[in-house]
Amino acid sequence: MSPKDSVKVEELAVTIEPLSDRIIVMPLEKEQVSASGIVIPETTSKEKPHEGIVIALGKGGIMNDKGVLSPDPHKYLKLKDIVLFGRYAGDDVKLKSKSGKDIEVKILHLDSILGIVR
Repeated sequence: MSPKDSVKVEELAVTIEPLSDRIIVMPLEKEQVSASGIVIPETTSKEKPHEGIVIALGKGGIMNDKGVLSPDPHKYLKLKDIVLFGRYAGDDVKLKSKSGKDIEVKILHLDSILGIVR
């Protein structure tokens, strides 16, 4: 099953609409497994970009204090895109699913997205 198939946004108990150029991403958990099948835990020394699935996009067009309009994320991304972002980018938010399970998402600015996985 691909990561795009495993995300079901409708399972969230609440809806968040990001403002401006913000994007809501559901991080994908990746386990590293050695050739012999041993799971290698993630350590804090790893500074690799993380992956996540876009579950909501802001509308852009809000003017900042310098008089510059924020870009429209819809020009660059679409829902269910798999994106790369830095380990410490954005804000972590815990949401509840309809079944009561905690689901962690990240709220990122468009410029925190490093790339799209194709």
